[in-house]
Amino acid sequence: MTHSFFQPPELTRYALRNLRAPECLVQAGTLPAENGLVGIDLLIDDGRLSAIEPAGTLPAELGPDLDASMVLPGMLDLHTHLDKGHIWPRRQNPTGDGAGAGMATQQDREANWNAQDVARRMEFGLKTAYARGVVAIRTHLDSLAPQAAISFPVFRQMRERWAGRIDLQASSIAPVDIFLTDEGRQLADIVAESGGRLGFVTKSTSHPREPVPPMLDEALGRVFALARERGLDLDLHVDESTDPRACSLIRIARGAVTHDFPGRILCGHVTALALQTDEVIDQTLDACVEAGIDVVSLPTVNMYLQDRSQNDRTPRWRGVTVLHEMKARGMRVAVAGDNCRDPFYAYGDHDMLDTYTQAVKILHLDHPLSDWIRAATETPAAIMGLDRGVLRAGAGADLIVLKARSYSEMLARHQFDRCVIRAGRAIDTRLPDYRDLDDLMNK
Repeated sequence: MTHSFFQPPELTRYALRNLRAPECLVQAGTLPAENGLVGIDLLIDDGRLSAIEPAGTLPAELGPDLDASMVLPGMLDLHTHLDKGHIWPRRQNPTGDGAGAGMATQQDREANWNAQDVARRMEFGLKTAYARGVVAIRTHLDSLAPQAAISFPVFRQMRERWAGRIDLQASSIAPVDIFLTDEGRQLADIVAESGGRLGFVTKSTSHPREPVPPMLDEALGRVFALARERGLDLDLHVDESTDPRACSLIRIARGAVTHDFPGRILCGHVTALALQTDEVIDQTLDACVEAGIDVVSLPTVNMYLQDRSQNDRTPRWRGVTVLHEMKARGMRVAVAGDNCRDPFYAYGDHDMLDTYTQAVKILHLDHPLSDWIRAATETPAAIMGLDRGVLRAGAGADLIVLKARSYSEMLARHQFDRCVIRAGRAIDTRLPDYRDLDDLMNK
């Protein structure tokens, strides 16, 4: 049923013995570590982790010896786009770059994104993420009118439908200049009604070619006011560009301090920062630390979109931000999956273990691996305000068990035979069939 390498006992109380887990994710006192992993036994009782003991402690009769297999807490996808997902078969990106993605998505949205279409594709994405061991997702929802009034009610239905399986959060996304109009106020009301985060992209409809829109500071002031009035946090698409003149991040950080904004601010992408001078990077990170800004990098999607050419030129850079420098400053940083099988990314499968694995290679999150696994587990959980992403007694038994015995084995080979445990029970890890969406694609 599960397609996994082992099947845990069908009991309310049982043990998984002789496991290895990332030391940074285990909250069980001091345990001896080797290559960043600790050996543990887990006792599962009525869907929760009732005890974490050193490997070899729990009696053999309680459960199987897993021969040093790795165990992870359920993973979190802090930044994705479930409303866009899986439209690639009917609306491909003609150029493979950001401009082509925006054009193709707009065309598909205007032609097809009714409530049923959005709901069907979101459900497909959630089924896939669930089978991969993802326990929480924050999705951005395209929010230019009239789409916000369509997609946010669908999101609310999905959040209720998936409660207890995947914790769902939402953020709006629209050009920043709409917040200078009544549409921005209306959007803030929809977001507040939905318990979401107010979001925008640092581009404008009136000045689409400007790396920093001339009305940015005015629009930021309006966003801070709308969010403060409604008690909303912010989740923003910032400087997703190959143009080093795109320097909105420092303006957002300084604006948050100037306006004494009380909420949290998460900024996604900020790829242009990596193309700026060391002096500008230092100034920007100083401002971000002062404002308490968190950052999420979307390495697979930005590497796909950015520095792409139509004349057989090899891309020259990776399209990622300065995550190492941010983490060294004490900023909370995460990686996430972003788009999946849509014009912004032709690939992907809502698999945060794969996203982390690719992030290690793209961003050099290794030598040493250190505690970077937190960027897909504990850190996004903290940013989302969820009690997730760690292994501790009393937490829900939501686990991913891998046949791999080490980081090397985990990162070298796709873990297709993972065992996903939710509330102490192994789930069916078979993925939904793409054919399930064929009737939506044949339009």
